[in-house]
Amino acid sequence: MAFGSSVFENLVYEIVISEENEPVRLIRRFVPMELLIALALSVVHTGFSSQPQRVPAQAKAVSASGDRTDINTATIDQLLKVPGMTRTWADRIVRFRPYRAKNELLDRGIVSSAVYDRIKDNIVAHHPAQ
Repeated sequence: MAFGSSVFENLVYEIVISEENEPVRLIRRFVPMELLIALALSVVHTGFSSQPQRVPAQAKAVSASGDRTDINTATIDQLLKVPGMTRTWADRIVRFRPYRAKNELLDRGIVSSAVYDRIKDNIVAHHPAQ
């Protein structure tokens, strides 16, 4: 055994040595293990949760004045007042201006479909003056 080897590496080494003359058994043993490891890593990486995601309370609120925010002219602070908007999405909206229509946010990949569904009723894209 090599210095600093993990338990997993030692187990793999022993399996390979004991079955090196039987490649079919070796493949049958490792493929399911690799699939389980890949699945576990993907779950950890994506932040899987057994609970459904909840929309923040502010995202459910309707703007009091009924005004829509123009995504072509609004500042980041004005965009943050849109229910369901976060600083990251507001920064992206400002960075990739101008927009001919608000659905370009979704078509051009500026925001995700979940974010677009939350903000679409509170935004508008007026054509910039030329």
